[in-house]
Order: sequence, then structure tokens, then C-alpha cells
Amino acid sequence: MESKIEVLSTVTIENSPDLYKIVDALNRTLKEKDLMFGLALDSEDQDKAIFTIYRT
Repeated sequence: MESKIEVLSTVTIENSPDLYKIVDALNRTLKEKDLMFGLALDSEDQDKAIFTIYRT
């Protein structure tokens, strides 16, 4: 069985030290809805973060 991950939305936002807590809460709460959330630092601007929503 092959798992396909689809990107639903991506947005660049200001980085914050507690941002990962929101992503963690979303992942724990909505995994049963086949949603997954990601957070990464922008490689061009370390003051920005890239938030991505996936369907699994």
C-alpha cells in the first residue's frame, strides 16, 4: 500500500519560539482527519517560518 501526501496549503509567517506548540497540538488533534501540519525555518530568512498543511 502506497501512502500519498498532498500539500493543501503553505504560508510564510513570522517565526516565534512557541510556534511549534501550535503545530504539535494540530497534529495530535487532527491526525484522525488525515491532516498533518509541518513547520520549517525559511532558508532565506531565519526570522520567517513556513507552515504547511498536508492531507495524508
